[in-house]
Amino acid sequence: MSHKHSYFLLISLSLWLLSSCGDGLNTGPDDVRWDRETCARCAMAISDQHYSAQVRGGPAGEKSQLYKFDDIGCAVIWLDKQAWETDPRTEVWVTDFHDGEWIDATTAWYITGKTTPMDYQLGAQKTREENALNFEQAKKHIHGIDDRINAHPGQPLNTPTLDSK
Repeated sequence: MSHKHSYFLLISLSLWLLSSCGDGLNTGPDDVRWDRETCARCAMAISDQHYSAQVRGGPAGEKSQLYKFDDIGCAVIWLDKQAWETDPRTEVWVTDFHDGEWIDATTAWYITGKTTPMDYQLGAQKTREENALNFEQAKKHIHGIDDRINAHPGQPLNTPTLDSK
């Protein structure tokens, strides 16, 4: 075999290996292009490195995909609408509000009262502290806020409606 053919074979094999890798092991979070990517739920720019989230998953039998969010609240509300939400392959990641490191959202602890991009008010962290919420409690908190925000579509919060007399 000539050097030319060996070189071509090596290049072809390398390209095939790179293209088959996709996003690595197809697990875990990926890099975010801050201020250049948008939230899968609300389409706002993902810009705050301390309150963003990612979900990796998809329908059974299909390659999982990565979805990025500007706030853990958007990720939770969006994931609730996916048929594969409870699939064991589904992963949810959130940034630690202290240092922006990606952590598993299901094992994170959530502190309320934070100023977050979509005002779900939760900051995730690795360690538990007094009054911190676990993931299930955080989901209830998110749904409570979402219910209040969407109670009267088109009406600002705390504004009386015609039927509230």
